[in-house]
Amino acid sequence: MANWISNFTSETDLSAKHIRPLENAEDLDPLMHRIGDAKYVLLGEASHGTHEYYTWRAEISKRLIEEKGFSFVAVEGDWPDCYKINRWVKDLPDSGSSIEEVLKTFKRWPTWMWANWEVAAFAEWMKSYNSNLDPAEKVGFYGLDVYSLWESMEIIVNYLEKEDPETATLARRVAECFEPYRKNDSYATAYRGMNQRCRNEVVQLLTEVRQNIKKYNDEREADLNAELNTLVMKNAEKYYEAMASFDSSSWNVRDSHMVETLNHLMNYHDDHAKVIIWEHNTHIGDARATDMAAHGMHNVGQLVRQQHQDDGVVLVGFGSYQGSVMAGEFWGGKMKKMELPKAIEGSVERLLHQHHSKNQLLIFDDDSPLKEIFQERLGHRAVGVVYDPHHERGNYVPSRLSDRYDAFLYIDKTKALHPLHLKPDGHLVPETYPFGI
Repeated sequence: MANWISNFTSETDLSAKHIRPLENAEDLDPLMHRIGDAKYVLLGEASHGTHEYYTWRAEISKRLIEEKGFSFVAVEGDWPDCYKINRWVKDLPDSGSSIEEVLKTFKRWPTWMWANWEVAAFAEWMKSYNSNLDPAEKVGFYGLDVYSLWESMEIIVNYLEKEDPETATLARRVAECFEPYRKNDSYATAYRGMNQRCRNEVVQLLTEVRQNIKKYNDEREADLNAELNTLVMKNAEKYYEAMASFDSSSWNVRDSHMVETLNHLMNYHDDHAKVIIWEHNTHIGDARATDMAAHGMHNVGQLVRQQHQDDGVVLVGFGSYQGSVMAGEFWGGKMKKMELPKAIEGSVERLLHQHHSKNQLLIFDDDSPLKEIFQERLGHRAVGVVYDPHHERGNYVPSRLSDRYDAFLYIDKTKALHPLHLKPDGHLVPETYPFGI
C-alpha cells in the first residue's frame, strides 16, 4: 500500500496529465474519446440515492445519444414500470400527460430509485429529443430487472386475453401456479415448492408468445412488451427459488436475467443499435476484479464484456468521498436522507480525495500509467438501498479499479437525490417532506 501511495502522490506530472478535472459536460471529452465506437456503455453508481450519480449519468447519456447515435437506455429497474417511461418519452397514445404522472405510479420499494426529480428531468430531455425523430428512431428507456413478477403476470394475462385468447388460457394457468406465493413477494423473502408442471408451463408460455409475436402489433413495441414481460415471469420463478438457498445463485440468476433482457433488446433493434446501461457499480463493474469472483458470483459487466467485447464495451464506475445519500434503515423502511461519512483510510475514495479534493475523471487506457497504478486491490465504497452509516467499514468492496472499470468518475462531495411525492393539492414535493432535503 505504501508503494502505491508513493507512486500515485509523488508523480504530480503524471496525475495532471492522466487525471482530469470534472466540472461540466465539456470535461467529459476524454471519456467520449475512450468510448469511441463502442456499442455498450455501462454507467455505474456507488449508491442508489445520490443526486450527482444520476445527473452525471444523464450528461454522459445525452452526449452519447446526440453525438454517437445511441439507441436506448436500459436501467436497473422493473420492466413494467420503466416501460411506462419508455412509452412517455416516445409520446405513445395514453402514455400520461406528464412525467410526474408516470413516475407517481412507481409503487415498489425503493420508490426513490426511479421516481425522482433527476430521472424526471432526463425523461423530459429524452421526450424533447425524440419529438424531432421518426417513430422508429426514437430513443427508448427500458428496465432490465427481474423483480416485477406480479406486474408482468397481470400485464401479459390482460394483454393476451385481448390479442391471443388461446395463449391467454395458458397464461392464466401460469398465474394460478404463482398465486399461492404472492403474499411472500419481496426482495428479501423467497419461496420453495413450485411444482414441475408450473415450471414447464412458464417455459411453454414464453415459447408460445415468441412464436406468436408477430400477432402482437396493435402498438409499436407491443410485441417486445409481451415477450419481455413473459421472460420476467420465467426468470422470476428461478430467482425466487434461488433466494431460498441463501447462496450466490440468486445474484447470478438476477444478473444473468438482466443480460438476457439486454440481449433481447439489442436483437429487437437494428444491427447498428447501441445501448447505455444504468446500474449500481456492483452490477456494471467487472466482478472478476473484486472479491465477488471468489464467492462464485458473476455480474452484468463481466457477462457483457465476455459476450460483446468485439462490439466495444466500456464500463464506467462512480464514487465519492463524503456527502449525503437517500436510503432506508431496513428493507421496506421509510426512506431518509443520511450522512455519507468520509471515506475510510486506504480506500479508493480517500486516496483520490487526498490527491485533490475536487471532482476527477480517470481513464484507464492500456498505455496509461493509471492502468498499472490502480492494479492495487483497494476498498471501494458500495452503498445499497439499505444503509447504516455507523457500520461504514463493511460497505467497501476490495477492487482492482483499473480492471473493474475502463473509466472512473470521482465526485468529492455529493448530496442526496430528490424523490417525488404527489401531495393531495397536486404539487410535487420531495418525498421526505416535511423533513426536507
